[in-house]
Amino acid sequence: MSLDTESVMRIAKLARIGLTPQECAEVGSELDHILGWVEQLKNVDVTNVPPMTGAGVATLRTRQDKVALENDGEDVLGNAPLRRGPFYAVPKVVE
Repeated sequence: MSLDTESVMRIAKLARIGLTPQECAEVGSELDHILGWVEQLKNVDVTNVPPMTGAGVATLRTRQDKVALENDGEDVLGNAPLRRGPFYAVPKVVE
């Protein structure tokens, strides 16, 4: 794939970069080189490659999905100022 001068100037304008005609030719050549690499990447078989989670080599830190602290009903209700059986007792707010 090759970029014409008009496309390079449009890209430069979108990037808010002012280019002289000589710089436009140089940048166009560099962009052609980059696009060539992208074309090569399209040919890489990634069928069995797992998706990448990030650019670093660190792995995700996960924890097991299990209850860490169980609520003991008697301990929780022990903090209640008033209780009735296994429930909190609250004052009536609607007459």
